[in-house]
Amino acid sequence: MTKKILILLFFLGSMATFAQSKIDGKWKGTREGQNGTIELNYTFKVEGDKLTGTSTTPRGESQLENGKVDGNKFSYTMSFGEMTIENNGELVSDNEIVIKTQRGEMKLTRVE
Repeated sequence: MTKKILILLFFLGSMATFAQSKIDGKWKGTREGQNGTIELNYTFKVEGDKLTGTSTTPRGESQLENGKVDGNKFSYTMSFGEMTIENNGELVSDNEIVIKTQRGEMKLTRVE
């Protein structure tokens, strides 16, 4: 009996280790820029409490830096030359993320 319990606990622990974060995946949204509305596409990858990924705009692709995850909340920075922008996000549902920066708030929806 003890052996069966240990095996069950091992499998449950393994499943938790390999569970995918709900933040993982492709997301899209828009932001108002100087020349009108800009479409943004994000790819997020969570490993433990570390967040990596990219942001793609019509101007090109940028890497997420210093990414951290704490439950449904996450943060990262993006550098553009000498300027660094801090981003704070929250998964508000399985299909919606809200990201806040000093430039305002943006909603992202999951890309299926």
